[in-house]
Amino acid sequence: MEPVGSKKPEIIAALQSSLAKSIDAGVPGLSAQVSSSQGVSWQFSAGLADVEAQKPVGRNQVFGIGSITKVFVTVVILQLVEEAKLRLQDTVEDILAPPIYHGIENASEATVARLLSHTSGVDSWEQDLVWIINGRGQKLDPEKMWEKAETLDYVRRPNPCGPKPGQFSYSNTNFTLLGLMIETITQRTAEGEIRRRVLEPLKLAHTYLEGFEPARPHTAAPHRYHWDTEQFRRTAGISPRFAQLRDNLIDATGSNLSVEWTAGAIVSSPLDLITFAIALRDGKLLSPSSLKVMKDWRPAQESMEIGHGLFRFQGPKDAGKWLGHFGDVLGFTGAWFWKEEGDCAACVLANIGTVHAGVVPSSASDLVQESAFRKLRAIWQPVEHKSLRQHVDPHLTSPNDQLLQTSLALNLEERRWKTRVLFKFSLAA
Repeated sequence: MEPVGSKKPEIIAALQSSLAKSIDAGVPGLSAQVSSSQGVSWQFSAGLADVEAQKPVGRNQVFGIGSITKVFVTVVILQLVEEAKLRLQDTVEDILAPPIYHGIENASEATVARLLSHTSGVDSWEQDLVWIINGRGQKLDPEKMWEKAETLDYVRRPNPCGPKPGQFSYSNTNFTLLGLMIETITQRTAEGEIRRRVLEPLKLAHTYLEGFEPARPHTAAPHRYHWDTEQFRRTAGISPRFAQLRDNLIDATGSNLSVEWTAGAIVSSPLDLITFAIALRDGKLLSPSSLKVMKDWRPAQESMEIGHGLFRFQGPKDAGKWLGHFGDVLGFTGAWFWKEEGDCAACVLANIGTVHAGVVPSSASDLVQESAFRKLRAIWQPVEHKSLRQHVDPHLTSPNDQLLQTSLALNLEERRWKTRVLFKFSLAA
């Protein structure tokens, strides 16, 4: 079903213009895709995949997606809950051996649910000043392949001023621990479980977990760049192995994302991520009850709520609410989201990192705030299949009680549920 409305060419031109403005601001390369489940798809690219070689961003260009990785991990965790191999109320000490989490404040009592919702009270290794220098800055060895649990050593310390259990505080440590839980429960690698449960069923040909899987065939190797700002130099410093391309840009190509692992090491393309978004939204990966758990919203930051492994963003003005995740690692940024009440999904990836750099001229995350993206609107008229059921006792009024019962009610049969939804799609100014 084709989008309707006389503004379609104008909006496509505006989207292309937004990418061009980002390139003019200094971003080396960008790729974006806007799609619906009805086959409507617009793909855009701009700039260079390789600055030195002057190679443009290609159709199959892949990028690091940063923390969008966490949504893939969340799907695996909730599938394990559905299979009764894990419970949302299980704690770190219930699953992992003590040497893994010893010395990490609040880790032993942290539940799966709190790890997923960043309310565990566990400090993030990403914010440790020593790790920043070693993992992204002056002492970074680009060729080093990090061990999966190595980052945990940076948060084995008392932290009296750190986050408290029940309080939202974004932490990469949460998803390192969840990755280790996946491996303990399945006795397989976390990256292998992501591939078996998500990537292969959806035929995501461009996606892999860098440092732990080989690059996929026929995908362009990702070059990566990072904003060089006074704040980045002060906080992280610059590895002597990185070339200075211009006053405000360093070339981090040659480094790898192994340090991020299940917190942010996936490499992918906008096409693959849009396929993932639509499949997740439409219940092809999780049961209705699991999706309900994923969307158990609570306040996180201004104009933003956190569920379990997923955020809900309030769009500007009348743009409505969007579900998804942002990503930002050394050399890459990404934004991946879909309209809560509409058949529209969008993804923007860039080979420029902003983490620890403070205010920067542009990035993938900044691009989605452009006026062109604000014009995206979608209208849907869902017709639910009669088999749709929510397995929650209506007499349970406590959200915690309902969440607990939901987790107990998940089963393999429910994962076979398929909804039939008829969409009416439009694009308005």
